[in-house]
Amino acid sequence: QVQLVESGGGLVQAGGSLRLSCAASGGTFRSNIMGWFRQAPGKGREFVAAITRRSDGTHYADSVKGRFTISRDNAKNMLYLRMNSLKPEDTAVYYCAADTRPDDILPVIMSGYDYWGQGTQVTVSS
Repeated sequence: QVQLVESGGGLVQAGGSLRLSCAASGGTFRSNIMGWFRQAPGKGREFVAAITRRSDGTHYADSVKGRFTISRDNAKNMLYLRMNSLKPEDTAVYYCAADTRPDDILPVIMSGYDYWGQGTQVTVSS
């Protein structure tokens, strides 16, 4: 079983920055593809970013490309999401997720991930 705990959310003004963290335990973190999703009020959960096991590949949603950066530290079992130039439309609960399957595809849909954290709230004021 993989446990994921997000932190780092909060209230920030438009144009500001935040760094989200996701602490992983159980399983073998370095063996998992990791991703970030978000869910705004009244909307479905949407893909934000994903990263390969060795950090040699990333993929971003068009809405965050150039503003968000996903990274990981396998020695610390940590996943990060650096968010710059935040906009009110980035307001959402942000979730980290783990894909424990052995293939190298970076999933962009929820069913591509096996484990989820509880989420951390990010609110961007205008």
